[in-house]
Amino acid sequence: MQPTIRLALWLLAAAASLSAQAIERAFPAHALRGKMTPAYFPDVLIDGKVRQLAPSARIFNQDNLIELPAALRGSDLVVNYTVDSWGNIDRIWLLTADEAAQPPASEIRR
Repeated sequence: MQPTIRLALWLLAAAASLSAQAIERAFPAHALRGKMTPAYFPDVLIDGKVRQLAPSARIFNQDNLIELPAALRGSDLVVNYTVDSWGNIDRIWLLTADEAAQPPASEIRR
């Protein structure tokens, strides 16, 4: 392969990688913040309280990819989460260190 084509492909891949890392996730204004520890499905512990995942719950990892509840490891994971009308957790976002350092959107509005 010619060096100029190889360089162009490398630059394109590097730009795509940087843009994927620079994604700023927009959390709903009503999202809450807590520390989560996985438990036996469909339960999770958030701030030491047993909460139940909604049947349609989605868990997003730090790369904004969907994680299965059984794949979660660790304890006191800092998360943003939303609650449905029945009180079940319907969406959880595992936060990066930078995201966890920012105040949650629900506190900014006050």
